[in-house]
Amino acid sequence: IREGADGVAAMLSNKNLLLSENAEIDTQPVLVIHADEVQAAHGATVGQLDPLAMFYLRSRGLPAEDARSLLTAAFCRETLAVFEDAALRETLTMQLDAALARLEAV
Repeated sequence: IREGADGVAAMLSNKNLLLSENAEIDTQPVLVIHADEVQAAHGATVGQLDPLAMFYLRSRGLPAEDARSLLTAAFCRETLAVFEDAALRETLTMQLDAALARLEAV
């Protein structure tokens, strides 16, 4: 938080998704505050795809790979919800989906 930005609220959230048994994430959210009288919070979460969500999708007939792709895309798309401009959000969603498709093709 820059000097002179007194009275602002800053919320830092670092969410991470492990997509394999051997994946590892080292995260350390840090807020640098050079102002007085601010509200600031930070946190980090690390986890894998929800097994109950996977079970639900699989029990509805989705193959495991499709269920995994759907949940991964939903996790990644959550970050785009902050964009109020619908056209920008749609463009970013298409770019994200293309990037995820390239990763799945590997």
